[in-house]
Amino acid sequence: MLTLTKTSSDTKLNTTVDVQDSQQAYFLQEVLENLQDGILILSANGDILHANSSARGICLQLNESYSEANVVPASIWQLCESLIENHRALLPTQQAIVSDEIVVDKSNVFRVRVRWLDLIKFQTPCLLVTIENRYESLKNVAIAEVKKYDLTPRESEIWLLYRANHSYKEIAESLYISLNTVKKHMKSIHSKRHAYN
Repeated sequence: MLTLTKTSSDTKLNTTVDVQDSQQAYFLQEVLENLQDGILILSANGDILHANSSARGICLQLNESYSEANVVPASIWQLCESLIENHRALLPTQQAIVSDEIVVDKSNVFRVRVRWLDLIKFQTPCLLVTIENRYESLKNVAIAEVKKYDLTPRESEIWLLYRANHSYKEIAESLYISLNTVKKHMKSIHSKRHAYN
């Protein structure tokens, strides 16, 4: 919404705060929704005030007994409770962050960080929970390294599994190749890496 204000010498164009606030809110909402990491904003009681799509998916995955994405998983809430308890012992100026890893299986390891989020519009502070899927992060790093080191398609497959902490034996079984073939490709990959560096 635009408003015109007339003065004696000229006309000024003022943008109302409502338009700016709604544009900023929409922009931030889009940024949060498109993040790979999960973002949860929780009340101190454990109510979900906001969850981006990644966080909702992770909550579904961690809440095996629930089929709802709007329930904070117990493993995450335990970290939040730890921060809440420690908050009482800290000085108001100290900013504490509690973090831990939640391991579901080899390809689902989540690094969770919890800190206080003091927003002006809320009467009480909230908890900001960020959830990083370690496997996805490592996969993205490995994909960048595939390009960087100019790996062949087979080397790429092996490197992606290796960077995801699979053993040579697991890589061989996964790709239906021999252990010696994995070792040969890994030797070639390491040569390319050393040549690049």
